Amino acid sequence: MNHVFHRFFPVLMLLAVIFSVQAQTPSLTLEQIWKDDCFSPKTIRLGKSMQGGEHYTVVEDRYKINKYEYASGKLEKTLLDIEGKITNEEGDSLKIDNYLFDPQENQILIATETEAIFRHSSVSHFYLVDLASGQVEPLSLGGKQRLPRFSPDGSKIAFVRDNNIFLRAIDSDKEIQITHDGLYNHIINGTTDWVYEEEFSFTLGHQWSPDSKHLAFYKFEESQVKEFNMLLYGNLYPDEHRFKYPKAGEDNALVSVHIYNLETEETIKTDMGEQTNQYIPRIRWTTDSEVLAVYRLNRHQNHLEILAANAATGAARVLYEEKNKYYIDINDDLLFTPNGESFIVSSEANGFKHLYQYTMQGELVNAVTSGQWDVNSFLGFDEKTQKVYFTSHEESPLENHLYSINLDGSNKARLTHGEGYHSPSFSNNFKYFLNNYSTINTPPVYSLHAADGSLIKVLEDNDALKQKTENHHYEQVSFIKIPLEEQLELNAWVLHPPDFNPAKEYPVFMYVYGGPGSQTVTDRWNANNGAWFQMLAQMGYIVVSVDNRGTGARGEEFRKMTYMQLGKYETEDLIHAATYLGSLEYIDAQRIGIFGWSYGGYLSSLCITKGADVFAAAIAVAPVTTWRFYDTVYTERYMRTPQENPDGYDDNSPINHVDKIKGNYLLVHGSADDNVHYQNTMEMVSALTEADVDFELMIYPNHNHGIRGGNSRLHLYRMMTDFLARNLLNKQGTQDT
Repeated sequence: MNHVFHRFFPVLMLLAVIFSVQAQTPSLTLEQIWKDDCFSPKTIRLGKSMQGGEHYTVVEDRYKINKYEYASGKLEKTLLDIEGKITNEEGDSLKIDNYLFDPQENQILIATETEAIFRHSSVSHFYLVDLASGQVEPLSLGGKQRLPRFSPDGSKIAFVRDNNIFLRAIDSDKEIQITHDGLYNHIINGTTDWVYEEEFSFTLGHQWSPDSKHLAFYKFEESQVKEFNMLLYGNLYPDEHRFKYPKAGEDNALVSVHIYNLETEETIKTDMGEQTNQYIPRIRWTTDSEVLAVYRLNRHQNHLEILAANAATGAARVLYEEKNKYYIDINDDLLFTPNGESFIVSSEANGFKHLYQYTMQGELVNAVTSGQWDVNSFLGFDEKTQKVYFTSHEESPLENHLYSINLDGSNKARLTHGEGYHSPSFSNNFKYFLNNYSTINTPPVYSLHAADGSLIKVLEDNDALKQKTENHHYEQVSFIKIPLEEQLELNAWVLHPPDFNPAKEYPVFMYVYGGPGSQTVTDRWNANNGAWFQMLAQMGYIVVSVDNRGTGARGEEFRKMTYMQLGKYETEDLIHAATYLGSLEYIDAQRIGIFGWSYGGYLSSLCITKGADVFAAAIAVAPVTTWRFYDTVYTERYMRTPQENPDGYDDNSPINHVDKIKGNYLLVHGSADDNVHYQNTMEMVSALTEADVDFELMIYPNHNHGIRGGNSRLHLYRMMTDFLARNLLNKQGTQDT
């Protein structure tokens, strides 16, 4: 066998041989799943709640914004139809990519011709539309813009272009540039750098004060951050793309927060203390327009302070402080109550994530929620009823339900019913919510409810998809528990082949992600790989996924036990799970394979190395192969720096264990992956070659971390299906089933 395979057997010819011995031809095909998109559920864009909370709006037919009534779920009217009104130079109508109302809902900003930058960021041409007159005008003529936001009084729009912040007056075309030092790969104003966008999950780096008199904004000085470069193919000479990417242990950008005064046209810098080797992962105005809340997080990410900064002077005091023996996850769970007297924040202080109320002097008022379970999301606070709305895993780590509770922690009530996973979105007045509900065996149902949970209307039931799953003989997925030491069990799901016979032996295909706080084992419809898993089951595999230690919804100790040694316990658990499965009479222990993407690719690579005696095959897509190559914020949160924890980095990096491989290993990467760099796979290839280990490799030119677009997904999944068939389903020397 060569080190790198460039050819793959035609899958249909191969499968015809296999199925004649082992299974019936599956009723699902890769073309149906990945080319024709036959098994994706219909979705409802939950829309934007309008002022007053009695109506919501949704983009439909690409050009229309339609207004619906919450109380009935009925279409009230079309607010805007831009077809033929906003066109490109060729005269073609531009579709609505996104939209934003002004506070009075008299005007709408329409985003068109949007281009993605990284995971969350993009640039667009924005158009300002007056709803009464129908007048349309571009937001600015200086090039595409980012992140426009109306001032609360509706008089101005702040936006970012070319790393600088601009203000546009609504009633004129007057445009003011308030920063002038923005420069690619040097200075960023009003938005974030790559690592903040990816790991702190936001790009909006400017915020209006409630009285519209101040604009707070981020500044990133990233000239000292090292650059990563990628080649983009397609031209005679490939294009080189360079961007700032701080790897573990290296320099981060210097981040500061500034406040611009619209009346004086002066900008002041907030006081973040003398330490600069830190993070500022959130800013948010309090109800007082003179006080900006600023998060300050140390580089180890185990000491968080929320500062109250004075808008006139920049002076700051500590409003809230939290320390953790492991690390603190940053989220958006901060709300200042409308009366200005307190705020609500989440914390894992008691070992589970819960909500707490504090005074504006930083004194604890009470725990809003409590118990041996985790709050999943904080949805808001209704001032009129004094109720807090949240979702949690109280019923089970596998489920997510909506609850209301009084601000003082009394009268908790569950508002969603039936086993499964609920993802609600409230109206502005908290009188209604739109709910996305599914189970692992039931496609999503979108429904409209009153705040007490009572059903108003089903908006989409996905009955057509249900019928397809029946026609294509979907099998039911079951939940199991895999025993671990110390009376601990791992949650897992299992999918058996049709006509499963426990007297036969089957190969096992395991799917893993396994990263900190993640879950693959939930009672929720799998819209990503679910149809492919069904196809594999129809081919004759038992398909399994296990949530190892380090995953979420089971409290802080379970989730954070991988601290300082990522990969160790996760791999031990996956090897243990595979060994447990292999001990079952109907499973062929010699035919167990595993597949993962990103963190999952990291773990599947560790399984084929450290678990060489257990796993016969592994597929790793876009894997981390050593944490030394990954970014500062994510990696150091769990590992600290390589300088502080070299063994933690090296002991569980698959790149250091390639000589252990006995089974078949498929390595896949996109060459333009800005997240987990192609470098990970290239260095893994070097290590494999030097160790004289056979493997298979596939590179997708110009594709990023998701490997989407064109024919790439179909090609990738056909290749993986073929690899599994050759190395598990039809493996020589095993008992025919």
